Amino acid sequence: MKRLHRMIIGAYWGPLFVTFLIVLFLFSMQWLWKWLEDLIGKGLPWDVLAKLIAFATSAFVPAVLPLAVLLSSIMTMGGLGERSELTPMRSAGLGLFKILAPLLVFVLGLACFSFYFSNNVLPLANLKFQSLLWDVTRTKPALNLRPGVFQGGLDGFSIRVGSKNDQSGELRDVLIYDHRKPFQANKTVIRAEKGTMGRSPDNRFLVLVLENGRIYDEQSGTAPRSSGNLPLLQGRFQREEIHIDLSGLGMKRTDEDLFKDHYKMLTLGQLDYAQDSLQRRLRERASEQDGNIRNTLFPFRRNTDPGPRTRRAPPGGALRTAPAEPAVWYPVAMDKARAAINELEHMALERAERGEQIAKFQVEWHRKLMLAFACVVFFFIGAPLGAIVRKGGMGLPAVISILFFLVFHIISYSTEQMVKAGTLPPWPGMWISTMVLLPIGMFITWKAATDSPLFDRDAYDRAWSRFRSTFKPRHAHPPAVQ
Repeated sequence: MKRLHRMIIGAYWGPLFVTFLIVLFLFSMQWLWKWLEDLIGKGLPWDVLAKLIAFATSAFVPAVLPLAVLLSSIMTMGGLGERSELTPMRSAGLGLFKILAPLLVFVLGLACFSFYFSNNVLPLANLKFQSLLWDVTRTKPALNLRPGVFQGGLDGFSIRVGSKNDQSGELRDVLIYDHRKPFQANKTVIRAEKGTMGRSPDNRFLVLVLENGRIYDEQSGTAPRSSGNLPLLQGRFQREEIHIDLSGLGMKRTDEDLFKDHYKMLTLGQLDYAQDSLQRRLRERASEQDGNIRNTLFPFRRNTDPGPRTRRAPPGGALRTAPAEPAVWYPVAMDKARAAINELEHMALERAERGEQIAKFQVEWHRKLMLAFACVVFFFIGAPLGAIVRKGGMGLPAVISILFFLVFHIISYSTEQMVKAGTLPPWPGMWISTMVLLPIGMFITWKAATDSPLFDRDAYDRAWSRFRSTFKPRHAHPPAVQ
């Protein structure tokens, strides 16, 4: 490798790493803000939260790489131009493509890494993430008594304390509703002046020690419902222990095999196999439905009886004369027509759902390749644009990168939804966003290679003046100067 190539790659690696981390952090914070309410207050250990955030962050790596390539390309080439390092390179006879050659090789390797990550690493990370997120979101909130607030989620109990001493753990004005029996409602109530709370040695039970309290139990099963007079049992106690099972508060892991058939957990080959299987099932189901709907229509019904056809009597008597037959068979025909219409609507709905499911697998198949190719497209936009703008840093390059990425993201999201809805085929639907930016990248690269004044205002003023001069009338004898 030449010294110049090492210098250019060294100048490119730093901005790429920094911008990649910044954009990945922003995407991760957006996800964390979305799921914040489902994660707070559940007493999850820090290692579970760290795994969940790491698995969620890995899902954004293929989408973040194109933006990082675009931003770092503009910053690197803009910084070289701002420091007047591109001028001696061009003066030494190096063209733009020779200067960009080491960066192009590096970006091609980055695109291969993006495809490998999407195809091999990301399915496993998505499998771990979905199974862990399923378990976390269904974990009951951890016990954290707050004064004046009823704490639910316990095994058949609802607890409210009037005050709580965090240092000594003493509770005041304890109110407990016992809901362990079915349809119990609030018929069993325990109230105590004070108490203490702790855990059993094996951490399976919450031990609540109450002092100086009362128990109220409404015995609804001993009297008829219509009497209106229900016996109420009351009792006093000086000290009482209540053991509450805490096994339901912990997180239980789900078998990951339940999620492995999801389209986000499959590689490219597995997606191909899944698409073929789903399309074969759709064809078989469509053939079966076509046979069923044909049998409901008499002209298209397949005749399985080789003998002569005989006229059946209507339900309720023998065959009537011809004028009376329409009045008898009309309700039967209307019922069959309604049944056929309902069957057709059900068929259309089922086929649309199956088609949408197949489209999701096709979208994921094309996404893995499209995001890798987008890295190359964004490089041919960012690097020549930086050579033309000749501005480094995070100012103007960040603004330009965000504009291009917004265009890419909006077009990509819109076409993806259209592919899932069935209005666009997967090819070229999933590739429209890159195909829109590819001509822009080619145009900017050509302008930078030919040293065209793309952002020179004076050049556009001169071109506009020449354009206006073509429409001005020319005088054969110009006026003499007085």
